[in-house]
Amino acid sequence: MEHKPGQAPGNPVADQQHPEPAPSTSPARSAQRAAGGGDGVALDTQPSNTVSNNCNPEYFKALRWGVDSLYLSYPGELLPQVNERLTVLKQRAQSADLLEQSQAQYPIGDHLFEVKSMAPRGFAFLLEDNAFRIQLSRSTKLPAAYVKISSAYLAHVGPEKAAGALQALIEAMITPREAPNVSRIDCFVDFVWSGGMEWDREAWVTRGNGIDAYSEGGVFTGWVVGRGGIISARLYYKLLQAVKIGSDYLLSLWEAGGWKPPEQVWRLEFQLRREILVQHGLTKLDAVLGNLNGLWSYATTEWLKLTLPNPDDQTRSRWPIHPLWGYLSAIDWETNGGPLARRFTPARIPGDDKLFSMALSVLVSYMAREGIEDSLEGYKGLITALYDHHNAIAKHLGLSFEDYLDQKLAIKGKLFNTLRNDPKGLDGLDEEIGARKAEAYRKARDGS
Repeated sequence: MEHKPGQAPGNPVADQQHPEPAPSTSPARSAQRAAGGGDGVALDTQPSNTVSNNCNPEYFKALRWGVDSLYLSYPGELLPQVNERLTVLKQRAQSADLLEQSQAQYPIGDHLFEVKSMAPRGFAFLLEDNAFRIQLSRSTKLPAAYVKISSAYLAHVGPEKAAGALQALIEAMITPREAPNVSRIDCFVDFVWSGGMEWDREAWVTRGNGIDAYSEGGVFTGWVVGRGGIISARLYYKLLQAVKIGSDYLLSLWEAGGWKPPEQVWRLEFQLRREILVQHGLTKLDAVLGNLNGLWSYATTEWLKLTLPNPDDQTRSRWPIHPLWGYLSAIDWETNGGPLARRFTPARIPGDDKLFSMALSVLVSYMAREGIEDSLEGYKGLITALYDHHNAIAKHLGLSFEDYLDQKLAIKGKLFNTLRNDPKGLDGLDEEIGARKAEAYRKARDGS
């Protein structure tokens, strides 16, 4: 049987077409409306995941699939020089002085990591930007480095290239003893399904513990099976989440996969922890990535199944598979899971929607408070009032407004990974460490 692009192999249901959105409708706005938000454009039914918006017969369309989260652990030893640098930078992060706080940054290659003031239990340091969250340890009982690769970076380069880029950073911080172990991998499929998503819990046949259903604002948002276990699953309303957290890059990737607003986009995601990977004889990344078909098959045919309950048959293992599950379990992980995101930055910067929505909200609130209706008068009044308010705070702190603003800017630049606040960089840091050692030696020699 011929299959349309984006359908899983073996799908017997033809891909039906939805009407194109109006040309003036942006993907982000269409996504908001499809997810149950928007302003003035009504769906043909109220937002509900038990009824499709256009009441078409059931059909399935896979949009993209791949690795959403990847956690790697690196056996080895933290380099002494890196330990010394990060010790000073962590002290800066803990300082009450904002300028010192802002200089808690560790540059490596194209990355300007924020050094956090605290680290998870057992780890000495925590570094973070939009690509990697790196925990470093001095202990021989823990991996020298434990790293989470972000979803956005994986969507840009894929897991193999992301791990390759990470390797160069890791070798600049630790002496690795072997290839990294996979501590956790999350595999996902984003899809459109026009049928209902609410069913009785007994439809799930699983080896996991716990089956939980969720809703938000009267809209059914999904299922979680086996929460907290070595393997768990989430089937959830991904479009709604993407709109809420501002994952705009997903909208363009879905469109490339055949998404047409107002279709609802869902995600099936399995979280596989190290214990379940080891049970399958998989520890290293290349082995895990080479066996995704097997892992997905185990997850969707042995560990969890969605069925059509048959009250006349008490043997649940004989219950027929739900058509949706037939499509999802048939995804071929050796095929291309869709295009990669074209743009990515390691900086954790807010998008225009979030930033300018906040700015507009402040402007409108100020104008409403002051009873101002003219926009130009509102702009000027807000800027003047903003300056007067913060200039008074600056004077109270014994600072000029410019110095006060520089402090705030430096802190935000550290958080966004955009501004290098210490002009001396690592060379200056090493000089400071050398001076500290010399002073400590002098005091020890003099007995002071």
